[in-house]
Amino acid sequence: MSNSLRQLDLNLLVTLDALLAEHHVTRAAERLHLSQPTVSLQLARLREYFADPLLLPGPRGMRPTARAGELREPLRQALSALEQAVAPSRPFDPAQSQQTWRAAAFDYGAFTVLRPALAGLRAAAPATRLAIVQVPPAQLAARAAQGEIDIAFHTGAEAPPDLRRRVLFTERYVLAGRGGHPRLRRRPTLAQFCRLEHAIVSPDGGGFHGATDAALAERGLSRHVALSVPHFLALSAVLASTDLVAMVPSRLVRENPALRIVEPPLDVPGFDMLMLWPERIHRDPAHQWLREHIARSL
Repeated sequence: MSNSLRQLDLNLLVTLDALLAEHHVTRAAERLHLSQPTVSLQLARLREYFADPLLLPGPRGMRPTARAGELREPLRQALSALEQAVAPSRPFDPAQSQQTWRAAAFDYGAFTVLRPALAGLRAAAPATRLAIVQVPPAQLAARAAQGEIDIAFHTGAEAPPDLRRRVLFTERYVLAGRGGHPRLRRRPTLAQFCRLEHAIVSPDGGGFHGATDAALAERGLSRHVALSVPHFLALSAVLASTDLVAMVPSRLVRENPALRIVEPPLDVPGFDMLMLWPERIHRDPAHQWLREHIARSL
């Protein structure tokens, strides 16, 4: 902001706009709900600031000077823009919106959270767009603050603490294998469970140890993990076509007819699935609508 603008009471520009519209101090005062002496004093301050009389006495009120004529349209545009800037946010209309949303989710979040919300999103907001990107947990807060993502879905254990959050659901693990798996006709014993050949999801790549192994280790037991894959959806395809089994989040496989699901013989701690977003869009009507739509879709 220039020094000259800092020296000016911006309320005087509102008065000048009214004077240039009415060409009359009394009518401008009525329009502004001010007294006539107050408007006269403000006109004197405006004349001093612009070093120009601005309005001169005339036979039917006042007539603008050349300088006032130059100010009229730029002043009206500036005040209009300022009014729009400080006006309350309009209610979000999804049917008319052309919003682009960017969501950070790995395959599990995309499948269990965004997939159920997508049909309703397309029906309610057909002109909007949704981009799903993969962002490492350590980068979520920074990329959200920079405006690169608007919303994220992650487990509670790794979610950055400086993002707002909402628990969408609590997930539990089940034991899954192909539909005709001969060892999953009933719930296996713990000893039978350990003798099965297991697959595991390792998002970081190549890991063969997870929450199930930690639970087994507490009992002095272990299992054989024969396969490590980077994505849950890849795991589903492997389970359907081999005799490998896996401890998987229940929402991932509960609607898959190619798999048989049984309760595991030991308790493995589940996890909370969180919806995360930055403070910068917490009160934005469009993003509020999106968050509520997603939560209602589950």
